[in-house]
Amino acid sequence: MSTPSTSIFQRTLVNLKSAWRAISQSARAGETPSLQPDLPDDDADVLRAQMRACLLARGGEVSARARAAALGQSYLGLNEHGRKRFLQILAQDFVVDRQELYQATRDIHEIDNPERAFAAQAHLRRVLTPPSRRLLTQFNSLPAGVKFLVDMRADLMRYSGSDLWLHNLDNDLKDLLASWFDIGFLDLKRITWDAPAALLEKLIAHEAVHEIKSWDDLKHRLGPNRRCYAFFHPRMPDEPLIFVQVALVSGMSNSIQALLDETRPPRDPLTSNTAIFYSISNTQTGLHGVNFGDFLIKRVVNRLAREVANIKTFATLSPIPGFRHYLKEKLTQQDDQLLTRSERDALQPLLPVTDSGHPIYDLLATPSWYQDRRVAQALKAPLMRLCAHYLAHEKTAGHARDRVAHFHLSNGARIERINWLGDISPKGIHQSSGLMVNYRYKRKDIETNHETYRESGEASISASVRKLLQPTN
Repeated sequence: MSTPSTSIFQRTLVNLKSAWRAISQSARAGETPSLQPDLPDDDADVLRAQMRACLLARGGEVSARARAAALGQSYLGLNEHGRKRFLQILAQDFVVDRQELYQATRDIHEIDNPERAFAAQAHLRRVLTPPSRRLLTQFNSLPAGVKFLVDMRADLMRYSGSDLWLHNLDNDLKDLLASWFDIGFLDLKRITWDAPAALLEKLIAHEAVHEIKSWDDLKHRLGPNRRCYAFFHPRMPDEPLIFVQVALVSGMSNSIQALLDETRPPRDPLTSNTAIFYSISNTQTGLHGVNFGDFLIKRVVNRLAREVANIKTFATLSPIPGFRHYLKEKLTQQDDQLLTRSERDALQPLLPVTDSGHPIYDLLATPSWYQDRRVAQALKAPLMRLCAHYLAHEKTAGHARDRVAHFHLSNGARIERINWLGDISPKGIHQSSGLMVNYRYKRKDIETNHETYRESGEASISASVRKLLQPTN
């Protein structure tokens, strides 16, 4: 089915323009400048004057909100080129005053008592707050102003490229948003089939793990043996930030195709003993890199434990998005230690006549390799072991290299089980050679696992995963 993201965006844009137009007009803040969509030089000067007027903060709070609304209208009326120019002006013309910064840092060297030290620190904080940040903060007081800033950062991420000024503005806006978004500030709500159509459209549009193919597919995912939760920010009550989809099953699932099979009759939740988290999707591009805080999944686990008392096991069925890329790196290195002697002997008779590299590489080159029983059986042991090593031991900046693994380990999970051919969709074969992983959340161990991982980067792993890491020969 076609995604409705474009129509959602257009409706949001129309509503935002209408609300802000009413605010700017009600305060008699004057006419909003009529800027051409691509913001030519003459209009750029008008925009700079508009920004300075916002910073001067003349009049009361009503006037300030009106000026901010008018500036927001100006931005929304620009095309892609005009918005990039808007942000470049904001990034280059409204920065920290270098002379004031130089003087403030000189003053620090002349501190001789605590009173002067505190005063110097307060002054330095004021100097280090660029006018651009003060201007952006003004949108916070407007209806949907926080959403506007989130979307503005999404634009910044597209435009910045190698532009140092835009990168700096992006970092500043990300820090500003990070101060407003934390898991402790978010509201957790259950989404059902009876939810407003606009919210269901957003669930379809933003599902990033396993595509929702039809309205029937969506209805199946919201059935009696399923749960879907969304996190909302109080300043964005109609805009979900994160969707979490859960299946209530018996035993730990090992195949996403079986889990999402619409032809299977729904299971009675009261006969289920396991909650499987199979999809977690962020919906706001502009919040990329903003850490919502720890224990996001713990909140959902606690909610489920209250709602369905018979659920005793909480686990995920997760993709391993970085595994195939990692595997390609290792295979390119022609490392003879990747395979044991018995694994190499098992693979050798199955290789194509034209040997182009590592045995695993040659066999995986055929997209349908997993349908050949002999090939799949020969590849199972080495791929399972290499995947276990990748998840448990491969690090980037002190944490798990795989981004999904890092997320769940940070939230206090342990690596419970690796599932052979858990996802045989084209996407699953392409990104992880069909492997999936269960991360398990044991309520009594969540905080301990979290602390250990945060302090040392060490992942908590089950006995079955530890066994995979020890080749027999």
